[in-house]
Amino acid sequence: MSIKSMHHVGITVSDLAAAVAFFEALGMELEGKAHMEGEFVDGVIGLDGSVSEIAMLKTPDERYRIEFSQFRTPRSVDGSSDAPINALGLRHVAFVVDDLDATLTRIKPHGAEVVRNVETYQEMLKTCYVRGPEGILIELCEYFR
Repeated sequence: MSIKSMHHVGITVSDLAAAVAFFEALGMELEGKAHMEGEFVDGVIGLDGSVSEIAMLKTPDERYRIEFSQFRTPRSVDGSSDAPINALGLRHVAFVVDDLDATLTRIKPHGAEVVRNVETYQEMLKTCYVRGPEGILIELCEYFR
């Protein structure tokens, strides 16, 4: 038996509304929101008495999802949101965009900051890393075809 598909990536945030607004500005679509608590949830995630709000966003092609969670209890702990790209663990989420410059303009009001430069590789690709809400690293790529 093997994996059938990837369902989603989960990211814990302290401001769910800001994360949703940022990723909607990036072009993702809100699939749904839910309040999460109870024995079932505690049993799955391994935290007793957990209470959280979640939002599931999907890419326009509906192939990929990111689930954002904001915990009311227990309080979230800092997971090194300022860590550099070479730190161990999950470091970034990458998206292909149709117009990198327009995308950067659209997400800047939501706190997006280019990590260093927008670079072009051999007239094939324009790319950059962006820090979004909570320090989430996002790689944006525009391919020239």
